[in-house]
Amino acid sequence: MIRNFLMNLLLSFIWVALTGALSYSGFAIGFILGFFVLWIMNRHEEDRRYFYRLPKIFSFFFYFLYLLLKANVQVAYDVITPKYFFTPGVVRYPLSDDMSDFEINVLSTFISLTPGTLILDVSEDKKALYIHVMYIKSPEQFVHSVKTGIEKRLLEILR
Repeated sequence: MIRNFLMNLLLSFIWVALTGALSYSGFAIGFILGFFVLWIMNRHEEDRRYFYRLPKIFSFFFYFLYLLLKANVQVAYDVITPKYFFTPGVVRYPLSDDMSDFEINVLSTFISLTPGTLILDVSEDKKALYIHVMYIKSPEQFVHSVKTGIEKRLLEILR
């Protein structure tokens, strides 16, 4: 997987050198073209992981960016208006049994990066996260949205 990524970077630098357009857009076009060239040339099944994981990484990036913007607008609106709309609460978020320490750490980092949420603690048996949520309607709805959103997409990338 790392070999394919490095080859993709090399192909994108070659594209930039051949076109003479040293810009972000030229690099991005070269990266996309290099990805498709490697995808077409790849014949080994064990190397296919890169071609499934990279689009999921980009999808997760844009999904997280959407969540980040949505939460920032919600917090900014609450700060600007004279009436407060927040309903804070602490939620016990159950973790999957087979999550590693690294996966728990990455998940908790992405949860706390969104405004309005803060990881308070990880249980001793590593079966739950305790999260302070600024805008909570129901704990079950929050747990469901994180399970089907951030956790699902993150585990698709990490596993």
